[in-house]
Amino acid sequence: MEAMDEIRETFFLECEDLLHDLEAGLSAFKDGDRDPEKINSVFRAVHSIKGGAGAFALDDLVRFAHKFETNLDEVRSGRLDPPPELVLLFLRSADLLTDLVSAAQSGEPADRQQIDQLIAELEGFIEVDEAAVKVEDFQFTPIALDFSMDLDLALPSEAPGEWRVQFAPHANLFARGNDPVLLLRELSRLGRVSVSCNTSALPMLDAIDADTSYLSWTITLPADVSEDAIREVFEFAETDCDIVIERVAAPVDLLLPLPLPLPDLPPLADAAVADFSDTTGSKPSIDPVSTTASSADAAAKDAARAPKPTVRVELDRVDRLINLIGELVINQSMLSQAVSDAGLPPNSPLAGGLDEFKQLTRNIQESVMMIRAQPVQPLFQRMSRIVREASKATGKSVRLVTEGDTTEVDKTVVERLSDPLTHMIRNAVDHGLESASVRAERGKPEEGTVRLSASHRSGRVLIEVSDDGAGINRPKVRQIAIDKGLIPADAQLTDGEIDNLLFMPGFSTATEVSNLSGRGVGMDVVKRSIQDLGGRVSIMSTPGQGSSFIISLPLTLAILDGMVVKVSGQTGIIPLTDIVETLKPRAQDVHEFSKGGRVVFVRGEFVPVIDIGAALGYRAPLERIDDQIVVLTETEDSGLSALLVDEIYDQRQVVIKGLEENYGTVPGIAAATILGDGQIALILDVGKIVAMMGSPTDVSQAA
Repeated sequence: MEAMDEIRETFFLECEDLLHDLEAGLSAFKDGDRDPEKINSVFRAVHSIKGGAGAFALDDLVRFAHKFETNLDEVRSGRLDPPPELVLLFLRSADLLTDLVSAAQSGEPADRQQIDQLIAELEGFIEVDEAAVKVEDFQFTPIALDFSMDLDLALPSEAPGEWRVQFAPHANLFARGNDPVLLLRELSRLGRVSVSCNTSALPMLDAIDADTSYLSWTITLPADVSEDAIREVFEFAETDCDIVIERVAAPVDLLLPLPLPLPDLPPLADAAVADFSDTTGSKPSIDPVSTTASSADAAAKDAARAPKPTVRVELDRVDRLINLIGELVINQSMLSQAVSDAGLPPNSPLAGGLDEFKQLTRNIQESVMMIRAQPVQPLFQRMSRIVREASKATGKSVRLVTEGDTTEVDKTVVERLSDPLTHMIRNAVDHGLESASVRAERGKPEEGTVRLSASHRSGRVLIEVSDDGAGINRPKVRQIAIDKGLIPADAQLTDGEIDNLLFMPGFSTATEVSNLSGRGVGMDVVKRSIQDLGGRVSIMSTPGQGSSFIISLPLTLAILDGMVVKVSGQTGIIPLTDIVETLKPRAQDVHEFSKGGRVVFVRGEFVPVIDIGAALGYRAPLERIDDQIVVLTETEDSGLSALLVDEIYDQRQVVIKGLEENYGTVPGIAAATILGDGQIALILDVGKIVAMMGSPTDVSQAA
């Protein structure tokens, strides 16, 4: 890959972070947060994208970003108090900016009609008196300074308290498309400046390294210029240079003082500097040579806000590392098995060393998993756009509320959750929420609310999509299922079973086909996608108050803690997160009912008994179960169940090996693993097994 291609790839990677900051800032602004730093971060994000796009001659992206930036600048300067419709226009503009970045990355043509339409709407809020922006204005052409010119040896102004700025760029400043001349020009607009260029570090011609910066500058400005105004000039370049700003109380003899001849450059609003580093909007700390008390305080504040350093790593490398950790876990299990088979006492040095190795393996595994983990915030932010588009399509006023967006989950899980969440959000807006007039009649706010939350619970991630709409119309759902032949007309269904009809293939309550619904494809796809991730989805609905769809997912798709059991001579793994307790039932606690089913009485509750051996086809159903071991499990969609096993060995960490690629989907089996003795063990899908053995009227299991 050539150097320019690498820079271009870096630009698009940084655009992802900048677009996330843009969405977050505008969402907070829409919710009433008027913190000046919020609008500043939004402005910086658009400005940085525009500058980088100019470096690669992305004409359409530059043209739109420039107009977007102009409106944002009016807001941040206080010249424009944005009405609600302008804030919504900003959100639509952020959506278009995202599309333009994606189109530029893939090489697809931009939708210029949409660009022109939004530009016209943006111009409607401000007076336009500037020339049209051209992409040539953003090309970065090196400008040579002629230091052989006649010198103005006049000393700086004698006014006490003038500012002295020491500016030494790093090589990164030039590599990222910034130019010191642009910075010096902007300083000159603050007041009369005197500039000296220090060439003492410049080596002989044959020793010059083209990638190294040798020049530095000293600039003085009048006392009436504010320090904040000076720092704002270097706002997008301060991480790529050494800068010291200090107030001097008396005239200072500068090295080679001269008035800086400024080239004929376009105005500031039409110029851009590429910035691929400041994605958070926070100011990195500055390490000054000497500062006054005020600048030291500012530096301390900057240091407190500075983001933690990060490094980008290809995902394939992380995946290879995780695979190696999986093999390490298997080898550690084999060593444990060998020590156990050798009959060594638990207090032997080898056994003690093996325990330490086991703990070290777990710590390494958890640390590596944290590398793959990422917050769900970017995913939740993408849902904001889905809500806006669905709201516009349905003519409903909808507000999205997110909670727990810092919850971390495996990156693969996050990527594969996008489509299911999109379906659920659209359904919540289209089917869940009533129209504004109906809501008003029912005493509800005309603006509906869709809530998206994430949290950790019992070693799993719970993601909930809820709305404050009308809830599920169960009589209507049941009748549709009967009309479509999905259930018999005389089926006796509980509320939960009726709700789960929504997950049946081809089921739809929409009467007309639209962009959002009506094709009978949706919730069944959602359920299948979530199950492919080892997760489950359940429904809670209250008529007149709204519905909640709860997704339960594993934290990682690579390693899990499980209990090793034996069933009819076969070894299986039950995920530890599904297990409540283990017990041996007494004969008087086991009860039979019609159709050959059994329940066991546990802590005042009758729990259905599931014979795993019969469910998986290992053997015929047992006639007596009072001599069996019961593993009491609980899942979101199947509740409490009592699984019958012959033996329980131990609890251990196992590496998940998928079966779908070689064997397809195996009913009741989630995956496989390799035990310490080299034996293959199947990881049981408790929810699927319970569904397989459920009652004939349990329609949720037929879905």
